[in-house]
Amino acid sequence: MTVYRRVASLAVLVFLAFCSSLAARDLNQDEALALRQQGVILPLEQLLQQAMARHPGSRLLEAELEKKHGEYAYEVELVTTEGVVREIKLDATTGVLIKDKED
Repeated sequence: MTVYRRVASLAVLVFLAFCSSLAARDLNQDEALALRQQGVILPLEQLLQQAMARHPGSRLLEAELEKKHGEYAYEVELVTTEGVVREIKLDATTGVLIKDKED
């Protein structure tokens, strides 16, 4: 392997590592519990009620806590009474709606 190829391979690895560090990371339940107990994030139940109230009669499909760029957000997927899947994203520290879109 030439020196050029080694440098190019190393550059690709560094770039991939950098990109993966920017991506959102889903937190597990133990991490979420610790953040909740520390008062960093709001209770999921509170934000689920807020999300469900946006689409009365909807059913919960999935809820995840993620961290991206140092910010925490709950992503909630619902299916409405019309059968439409909605993705709702709420700031986990303030409860502010970030997005509500058809998925």
